[in-house]
Amino acid sequence: MNQLLLQYLPIVVFLGVALFIGVALMVAPFLIAVRNPDPEKVSAYECGFAAFDDARMKFDVRFYLVSILFIIFDLEVAFLFPWAAAFKEVGVFGFWSMVVFLGVLTIGFIYEWRKGALEWD
Repeated sequence: MNQLLLQYLPIVVFLGVALFIGVALMVAPFLIAVRNPDPEKVSAYECGFAAFDDARMKFDVRFYLVSILFIIFDLEVAFLFPWAAAFKEVGVFGFWSMVVFLGVLTIGFIYEWRKGALEWD
């Protein structure tokens, strides 16, 4: 019986460490957070507009366009890495498939550029 319980010891240690880290990460903000932040600290810095209370506030559609472009080119990179790692195995068909894929993405990028989606004026 003791030998059987000893086999489960790594799982118990893993669960204990995970529980400790989870509780520590939930308690830490209450211990180290700033209680009285100044207005500069809570001002808008990443999204470009001030924080709001109503979720139905209108804002510029360019934020969506930038996020969509990011997703498109992030997926491009996600497809390029496995293709490059297996370049010798995919052969000529894999090469031309990736050329077509990159061509479609390039045409889409040129379309976005011509439509002014990348202009931030």
